[in-house]
Amino acid sequence: MIDITMPALSPTMETGTVSKWLVKVGDAVKSGDVLAEIETDKATMEVESIDEGVVVELVVAAGTEGVPVGQVIMRLQGEGEATPAPKKAAAVAPAPSVAAPVAPVVHVAAAAPVVASADRVNASPLARRIAEAQGIALATVSGSGPNGRIVRADVDASVAKPAAPAPAVVVAPPVFAAPVAAPAPAPKPAAPAPTSAIPHEVAKLGAVRKIIAKRLTEAKATIPHIYLTVDVRLDALLKLRGELNAALEPRGIKLSVNDMIIKALALALRQVPKCNVSFAGDNLISYSRADISVAVAAPSGLITPIIVGAEGKALSQIASEMKALAEKARAGKLQPHEYQGGTASLSNLGMFGIKSFDAVINPPQAMILAVGAGEQRPYVVGGALAIATVMSVTGSFDHRAIDGADGAELMSAFKALIENPLGLVA
Repeated sequence: MIDITMPALSPTMETGTVSKWLVKVGDAVKSGDVLAEIETDKATMEVESIDEGVVVELVVAAGTEGVPVGQVIMRLQGEGEATPAPKKAAAVAPAPSVAAPVAPVVHVAAAAPVVASADRVNASPLARRIAEAQGIALATVSGSGPNGRIVRADVDASVAKPAAPAPAVVVAPPVFAAPVAAPAPAPKPAAPAPTSAIPHEVAKLGAVRKIIAKRLTEAKATIPHIYLTVDVRLDALLKLRGELNAALEPRGIKLSVNDMIIKALALALRQVPKCNVSFAGDNLISYSRADISVAVAAPSGLITPIIVGAEGKALSQIASEMKALAEKARAGKLQPHEYQGGTASLSNLGMFGIKSFDAVINPPQAMILAVGAGEQRPYVVGGALAIATVMSVTGSFDHRAIDGADGAELMSAFKALIENPLGLVA
């Protein structure tokens, strides 16, 4: 019997929701077939099978929330195995209050490895075909799959390195090291009883909202934030934007102010590399590329798709990528590589008329830029008081990794790039 477990589809995923099964009991599946839609802490994703067999049990019912990573959600009957009595899909108990550590996408065997008999080796059909083609004796290969089952990776590994004579051992999956240690879990407060005299409704938190609440609480509790604010004159940038958009119109590309801010932040981070870092316990990680996570409001909650290597991309490319990523984010179709990672974040609430605000750092990053609205204000221009278009920008910095002077240098570099915007296209 092959156990299919809840995979870890992102480094922060601890539990998942089986949104929809795409197979049913009795279906034959092969490697690469889509089994289910899983709602993670960031998006809804399709999960493919890495094994072959016949579906004999859907352990978790569609719609079940809080299924821990590593828990069995489905079982397959492998080639030559006896068919067990079918069971109906059942709901699982909610995840425990103390979250289990995030594990990589592996199947963890619940029982001791099965030692192959002389006439039968516990191996997947795909592994058997590859072994036969390579002339490999399966009895000499150690299995790393469920119950010591030999899978393709084991056969591939044996080609480059002879199998050790010791019996196969199931190795505990590695744990993603959290760059910021979470505080000891406190008892969950009891939900306040609604006041019956006030009309109200109660909505259950979705998976994305739950993880947002958890991560932001940890960020504010464990990261010593410092905030640095500058006022930036936008007139030159707005003039350049108008000229560039006129030139890009035949190509169907329209730059936003936010696109230009993304490029300015990326260039500033490369100019001040002491701010393009992450705090990781006893280590400080310094990045040689500026990957900008951009906050997007989606129906399920806030998500931050990433413009990778923004410092080296043309404004037109940033505009095109950002438009496509924002559309995918709002549709819940982002892939993990499109929102995992990033070296710094950008949150822009200027379109809502917000003058200024302080943003919460998105760990393991060490800074986030909060951008307010551009508005007409009295401003000293060339030594004389005038009316200019000005926006307030606040940087939030992790004081464990970034000193105040370094943060101030970054904000100064950003201001210079916005007020002299030809540097964004040079």
